[in-house]
Amino acid sequence: QVHLTESGGGSVQDGGSLRLSCVASAHIYSGRNMGWFRQRPGLEREGVALVSVDSSHTKYADSVKGRFVVSRDSYKKTVYLQMNDLKPDDTAIYYCVAGGAWELKPSSFSYWGQGTQVTVSS
Repeated sequence: QVHLTESGGGSVQDGGSLRLSCVASAHIYSGRNMGWFRQRPGLEREGVALVSVDSSHTKYADSVKGRFVVSRDSYKKTVYLQMNDLKPDDTAIYYCVAGGAWELKPSSFSYWGQGTQVTVSS
């Protein structure tokens, strides 16, 4: 059973923008923190951004602060990641997550999407 389905990945040039979307099953979306992690080539998964249940709080990795914006739409059961001023170092598989504590640690999250590739070329 698929609980989280990402879309919106692709290839852009340095400085470009992309918006990732993640549609969640209703029982996964409700009452859970949600967010995004990524895995860059040769590296471990790392937290990118979180948004709280009621959207009142967000958290970002230092590497994306000021460039990425996380949000959620309770009507559409969707979480978004707007990525601006993308850099080659942002190239990674991006994963939608749900159900974790308020921390950017992979081990904290129970539900993961299948991932979507983002490639930024210089």
